[in-house]
Amino acid sequence: MSKQLTGYDKLSPGQAKNRQLVLIISFIGFIATTILAVVAILEKNTVEIIINSGTAILLVTSLVLAWFGSIGFGRAVLPLSALISITYLSAVGNGIHDPGILAFAIVIAIATLLLGRRGIIVYGALSIIAILGIIYSGSLGIFQHPQVGIPDVVATMMAMIVSTIILYLNARQLEQSIDNLRQNEQVQKEANQELIETRNSLENQKLELVIANEQSMHRYERLRLVAEVASSSASIRESESLLTAITTLISQRFEIYHTGIFLLDSNREYAILRAANSEGGQKMLEQKHRLRVGAQGIVGSVTATGNPRIALDVGRDAAYFDNPYLPNTRSEIALPLKIAGETIGALDLQSVEQNAFSQEDAEVLSILANQLAIAIQNARSFEAARHAVHEAESAYQQLTGQTWKQFVGKQQVKGYHFDGTETKSISNVPTKQPEVALQIPVQLRGQEIGKLELNTLDLSRNWNEDEIEIVQAAAERAALALESARLLEDAQQRATRERIIGDISANISTFSDMEGILRTAVQQLGRRMGGAEVVLELGSDLDAEEVAK
Repeated sequence: MSKQLTGYDKLSPGQAKNRQLVLIISFIGFIATTILAVVAILEKNTVEIIINSGTAILLVTSLVLAWFGSIGFGRAVLPLSALISITYLSAVGNGIHDPGILAFAIVIAIATLLLGRRGIIVYGALSIIAILGIIYSGSLGIFQHPQVGIPDVVATMMAMIVSTIILYLNARQLEQSIDNLRQNEQVQKEANQELIETRNSLENQKLELVIANEQSMHRYERLRLVAEVASSSASIRESESLLTAITTLISQRFEIYHTGIFLLDSNREYAILRAANSEGGQKMLEQKHRLRVGAQGIVGSVTATGNPRIALDVGRDAAYFDNPYLPNTRSEIALPLKIAGETIGALDLQSVEQNAFSQEDAEVLSILANQLAIAIQNARSFEAARHAVHEAESAYQQLTGQTWKQFVGKQQVKGYHFDGTETKSISNVPTKQPEVALQIPVQLRGQEIGKLELNTLDLSRNWNEDEIEIVQAAAERAALALESARLLEDAQQRATRERIIGDISANISTFSDMEGILRTAVQQLGRRMGGAEVVLELGSDLDAEEVAK
């Protein structure tokens, strides 16, 4: 029922937004004009009563129509009524000297919100015409205005023109941004649709493979498990946690008796066991188990050749390493872990069943091994990057602390104290101070560069959270402002130094003879160095010694 009455459910998103703007501006304008009408009634100002009452009626009409989904009336009336009201108030006031003249910018802003760039141009021009009308009416004596000079008129016109141009450019840029967002949204929708279609296609292919034969089903299940393990491992950033999680996941998902991960040492001589899931594997980790590359076990062979190797019956495989910690092993497969073609370790899987692994398993598990190698490399890179970031942050914090320590040492005034009535430098405050009731450090990049203290005669006072947050926010803003001031001072000092150097260089370069250059150099340096004596002498002590010899 409500939808049939209002009709705003049929509005587009842009129209709905305009409806909200019309409702808000109409409501605020109605309240304001109603108040002005009441004031005019009390002052018995008939003209203002008529204008404000009429404007209020228009705003109520706009409000009601917008509520029921019609926004055309409001979009046309709101900026026009605002223009008329502001023009009248400025005309009966002090003309262009009246503070209300600034409200013409509000008119243009309202027109911008409701009508777009077209509204800026139209109401910018109407505002300028209205201001000229105010000036002209004052010159005719219709209204009593302070004397207006040509500079005042020019300044006011330029301000309105510049404001209109700026609002127009901002509106155009905003519309372009909105168009870009809409285009990006459309592209994203198309991409999502393609992804959905791709996913549906893969699901259809999967269904066909399942129906085709059991072998394809087995391969799909293996690939799914590979993807699950790879996806889970990709979210872990710490190396040790990653390796432990990988062995546990593989053993659970593939029902493997023993899973181990070997990584080569820095000399590439040994493959060192870094993680294992089985009880025997944990004992091997305690013993720091390792295998010589190319010499011991299937893992040693794989890390040397970079190719997977399967032992269907470990009792008959000459390369098998008879491990006392894993007595139940009957078959084994080892796959190389490679990054950019370089072997960094091996993934070792052992089963209690003979012939547990096939060549197809080797192909599927090789995909898993490649994903794990990438995850391991990413974890290493992440740890290295995190360590580098930590060192950089520590160095930057230390540099900030040293810089501020030097900067504070040069300051004559270390701080200020406000006792409720007067602000004084800390150096002028009596040494004995009340006990600090609240102290907040002023920190910059983790370094304390000062402190903010609040004292109170009532030492039992409990500061509430809002008060503490206010003080903390003030301390943060003060730290940022102090850093900006310090950087500005440094920049000014550098600029002054460069200017002095440039002046000295310019004066010296005006001479081409040796005597003029020497004389000008010492004169310029002496003047710039605050009365210091300057000597510039050709040759060196070493040259003098050689001449003496």
